[in-house]
Amino acid sequence: MLLVYTHKITPRLTYAFRHISSRILGVPVSFTTTVEEFIAHDSMKISYTKQPLSSELFIRSHELLFEQGISDVDIHVQDWGSTKCFFSTSDKSSVPFDIFAATFYLLSRYEEYLPHVKDDYGRFLATESLAFNEGFLHQPVVDIWAYKFKAILHSQFPEFEFPIKKYSIQPVIDVPVAYYFKEKGLLRTFGGTLSDLFSLKIKQFYRRFQALAGFKRDPYDTFKWIVTKQRQTPNKFIVFFLIGEYSTYDKNININKKRFVSLIKYVADYCKVGLKVSYLALDDKEMLKHEKRTLEATTNYPLEASRHSFSKLNLPESYRNLIELEIKQDFTMGYINHIGFRAGTCTPFQFYDLDYEVQTPLQINPFHCVDYALLKRQSLLDKKEDLMRVIREVKNVNGTFVPVFHNYAFSDLDRWKGFRELFRMVLESEHED
Repeated sequence: MLLVYTHKITPRLTYAFRHISSRILGVPVSFTTTVEEFIAHDSMKISYTKQPLSSELFIRSHELLFEQGISDVDIHVQDWGSTKCFFSTSDKSSVPFDIFAATFYLLSRYEEYLPHVKDDYGRFLATESLAFNEGFLHQPVVDIWAYKFKAILHSQFPEFEFPIKKYSIQPVIDVPVAYYFKEKGLLRTFGGTLSDLFSLKIKQFYRRFQALAGFKRDPYDTFKWIVTKQRQTPNKFIVFFLIGEYSTYDKNININKKRFVSLIKYVADYCKVGLKVSYLALDDKEMLKHEKRTLEATTNYPLEASRHSFSKLNLPESYRNLIELEIKQDFTMGYINHIGFRAGTCTPFQFYDLDYEVQTPLQINPFHCVDYALLKRQSLLDKKEDLMRVIREVKNVNGTFVPVFHNYAFSDLDRWKGFRELFRMVLESEHED
């Protein structure tokens, strides 16, 4: 166990230390403000305060973990070996940066509470983030800092045996539209057919006819392939179905359609099933509650995980709604157009509510790559290189890689050609050295 001496134990302090020590390094951590207890401790220990007590392992603390509320924080990012960090310490400190205050800043998404420019959907942009502007979005810096801290601990306490952690994957399948042509209703089908003809989309018209006539599988109906892949790997995929009402933003199949219900039940027999919260339900708690109950009635088991439509987050309201409805996990934390680490980590963490200054029960599972971001690259080889680059970053710190693929990315239609191979690369990465 790691014992931390500090002049004041705060929720922020315990939150940051537990993420680095317990979640990443697998080492239990406890805290004390009593010097005698700290001296008597015969295992790993550090002091985290303004001045060292003696010659112990010491990290000079930044004020952030002892403050309350949100204020303008002065941040100066500097190089630290092959990575970057901020909140520099003093010469007496065993670590050149206060990695715990920096970790709290990134995990709490402190910067998303500060004034910033949003996109058309009201989302926080990668280009507004500290990580993007300082050139470390591509690295899980929190995990890298944790392993630097581990090396310092190991040199000071060589007899301590650290638990062994391994790289893992958590594939996410996002289903905003289950079928391209089928089950759309008479008006939508008729309107789509006329649109194909008037726009001279003959190939599209032919595909529509084949799917509706039953001659070929609907191009978005890739679920048999997904289930086959699931049966070949021990890692449970999480498949998020959008079941909200039809709107300007969400255009999935009506949940009252028997074929759609049967599809969800079929997938749930093999994979975990989560709720893709509709765009309108993001700001409507009653609508969210209705969607949750509807999916639970369909799968016959309690809903545990959610993912927001368009990957939109309104902090802290979005997460408070999930907590109130007792949803345990969320998979929305990431960027649609950029590959990287929005919260600076590839280890799941608890949501910290900055307004209430409390760690909540909601587990945040940040995603690091979404298929849309890979579309920026023209060739399949470039896409593979981008994918392997982020996988290597996660592997280097034995983290959990969370990629997001949509069901239609496996359709092999036009721009989605080769994405089945990319998904196979993800699955195989867990078995490669």
